[in-house]
Amino acid sequence: MTIAEGYSCSPGIKAQKASMAQHGSNEQEEDYSNEVVLSSLRLRVLPSEILQKSGIESLNLDRNKLKHLTGISKLCNLKKLILSKNDIANFPEEIRNLVHLEKLELNQNQIREIPEGVFSCFLKLKHLRLNNNLLDSLPKDLATCSGSLQYLNLSDNFFITIPLVILKLKRLEEFYIQNNILLQLPVELFKELPLKVFEVSRNPLREPPYEVCAGGIRQIITYFNCLQNCQTEEDRRIKTMFLGASLAGKSTICKSLKKRQSVRMLEEERTVGIEISEFHLQGFTFLFWDFAGQLEYYMTHHMFITPQALVILVINFQQYQLSNNSFSELIGFWINNLLMRVPNSVVLPVGTHIDACAEREVEEKKRDIMTKMQAMLEERKTNLTHFIANLEGIEESEYYVDQWNRLKDMENWSLKILDLVSVNCMNYNDIKTLEGTILEHVKNEEVFPNVIQVLPTVYKQVEAAIVDIVQKNEETAEHGMIDLSLLHTELSLQDHLSHLDRELLQDILRYLHRVGLIVWYEEIKPLEGIVFLRPAILITTFKTLIRYGLIQQLESIAVDILIGEHATIRDRTNWVWTFKSKAMLCQKAMRALLKHQLYLDGLKDVFEEMVGSRSQKGKLFSLLEHFEICLEVRNTGGLNPKARVFMPGQPWEMVQGCEEVHYLFPTYLNQSEEVLATWGGDQAEDLHVRVYFSPEIPEGFFQRLMVKACSFFSTHWAAKVACLLICSGKPLLIKANNQKGYSYIELRCREPVESAGFQFSWDFIMTILSVNNKLSEEWPGLHLCVKAPCRTARCPAEFVWPDMDDKNTVTKEEMKTCGICAHQFKTELLFPKVSRKPDTPQPPAHYFVTSYGNATFGSSTVHVETQNILDKDSRKTNWSTFS
Repeated sequence: MTIAEGYSCSPGIKAQKASMAQHGSNEQEEDYSNEVVLSSLRLRVLPSEILQKSGIESLNLDRNKLKHLTGISKLCNLKKLILSKNDIANFPEEIRNLVHLEKLELNQNQIREIPEGVFSCFLKLKHLRLNNNLLDSLPKDLATCSGSLQYLNLSDNFFITIPLVILKLKRLEEFYIQNNILLQLPVELFKELPLKVFEVSRNPLREPPYEVCAGGIRQIITYFNCLQNCQTEEDRRIKTMFLGASLAGKSTICKSLKKRQSVRMLEEERTVGIEISEFHLQGFTFLFWDFAGQLEYYMTHHMFITPQALVILVINFQQYQLSNNSFSELIGFWINNLLMRVPNSVVLPVGTHIDACAEREVEEKKRDIMTKMQAMLEERKTNLTHFIANLEGIEESEYYVDQWNRLKDMENWSLKILDLVSVNCMNYNDIKTLEGTILEHVKNEEVFPNVIQVLPTVYKQVEAAIVDIVQKNEETAEHGMIDLSLLHTELSLQDHLSHLDRELLQDILRYLHRVGLIVWYEEIKPLEGIVFLRPAILITTFKTLIRYGLIQQLESIAVDILIGEHATIRDRTNWVWTFKSKAMLCQKAMRALLKHQLYLDGLKDVFEEMVGSRSQKGKLFSLLEHFEICLEVRNTGGLNPKARVFMPGQPWEMVQGCEEVHYLFPTYLNQSEEVLATWGGDQAEDLHVRVYFSPEIPEGFFQRLMVKACSFFSTHWAAKVACLLICSGKPLLIKANNQKGYSYIELRCREPVESAGFQFSWDFIMTILSVNNKLSEEWPGLHLCVKAPCRTARCPAEFVWPDMDDKNTVTKEEMKTCGICAHQFKTELLFPKVSRKPDTPQPPAHYFVTSYGNATFGSSTVHVETQNILDKDSRKTNWSTFS
């Protein structure tokens, strides 16, 4: 099938494509004559007629059932051989006779070992994929390819160290080795090889730490240069996250551990948002992050919950009852979210308030909690096994290999739940016991393999100097915000840092940002020049807007603050009404809220910088939009009838005196009836797909999806569990259902009247699926499965979508048959596979305006450009409708 005959079923958004590609290659694709594609044909042996064509240069055999390659040596002119996603367990030694091979792909098989004497025949090999196998070593004769091999992918195997033979590949430019068991990287890998692309995520690295590797090859080289030029230090730092329901005792434990005495916390002193502190014990530094337990705060928690941390899950034994509901609310919610967000975390359950329970009751609750937590892990394991079996049982299982591999990867990820510790927080002996338990676990290399990390001394010197600046510099002591250039200047004034160049400083700041000591959002343009030496300032601003009891906070805004914002008590009443009914806050209301909180916290001097003036947005709004917490909305009284005809890239003329900008906070939306009424009800003929989430839709996920989707389409309605988008007059409904065991997001689009309209409709749906999939990457333990319900009324069957790549859907069928009702349907009614004759002229692209920029739908792509549509006052324009 040529590209013209197929359909690009993963169009995505070009602005996001680079970051969405996995294991991509920068190399130019070679053109091969005599190319044969036998993909997805369920082959178990090589066809004899193919083996007779010795002139073939390229052979694609991916997604078949091959175990052996008997006769492959007859194709002596092969330059490209694709054997991905087969059932190969024993390396096919017969391929050693293919001496002209330039590209070999054996990824996603079951290969455990590669014998010596094969690669010595491949003097021209440029590209080798061995990822997603069971390898832990490579043959020494791979060095024979040193003069040719440029691309190597070993991800998702079992390598403990970098094989020495790789250091002999003197032309290697791209090297992927994610998701192995590496603790250390050799400096020669970066000093002696011409690497341009290197990926090493999901390894328990100590040297360099992953936080350094995440900065890319240049930062890794700088790290090794620092190691050679100065002394090294072992960094024993543990990010410790305290999670649990409200009033469980998280803050009490934090403060008692830190002060080394029992501390009684009053209810009004409970955590609002997140509180950060440090605790030092026997050479280890514990960075405590105390997360508020109310559900309202969870929308911002996801920004700070990170992997490679110790999670202390605090459970109030006085509140806990021996019932499923109690477990679900106090424990299950957190375990599920950890399984989805940081599936390899270590969890230490801590039971509190045991002084309010009888001794026998405490033991019963401990057993009940541990049993149910282990049952959750077993249920997850069983579900994954069930999903895998379902895919293997599908008649055309070769079309689902990518999904199968993803599930097999997830089988290797699981929370490590330690034995529950019960404490009376008012008994310091119990606090000491907890302290000893924590220390015992972090010293255990089987539990924390990379707790000790090797750092150049300059990293620790910069960190210490930053702490000193925060404590002694009056200008930054309160808020911790500092200009990047000023920070560099102040650090350079210190004798031991006088030679610190800006590039090295930025590398160190990236490291400190990733470990959670400072915050530097260099990827957000308005914030790239500001470093937050104390993350507390961000948490203070977030917790003001995303918090429990926000309506009460609005109602209690003091009159003097209203006067300072040129507002009245009536304005405050309108703000409350607008927020209750539409979950929207105007910029003036947000300024008033934040002024009260920032002034209260002694941060008056950063108010204007963070919040902005009445005519200009501050840095806070860039943060809120970046993390999809809110959506900017501009309502106007109407369009300007005297405006010029709109031209792409030219200023948009608005009606003068438009209303003040508002911000929609989807997390506060409540009703969905008006959106569903605007949609007009579901119809049996709708194009209809469901994205199933296991174990559930993460808290806040749907709200963030709405913000992103509404940013692309300027006409939209948003509600609690529904969102309606309009593009070129075509409506698309997004609806969430988050019941236990039946969690999905549903997409519906009206069936086109003419066959030519299917292309546009599927492009529309695929745009949202692309955004959904990109967002889901933040939850690596989350399983997604896309299904199309059978179009026969009341038939419960669903068609599982096959794998998707960047060019075509995997399936080649024109018709699909339901296995329950036996009815047949055109594939284009179920999957984004649109039939089109090669000579059919391409439909024109559709142009429309979005709040982020321009977007066009071509024949099978979606392109979004970052181009603001500005009026003469340089204000971004966006027309939106909300319920």
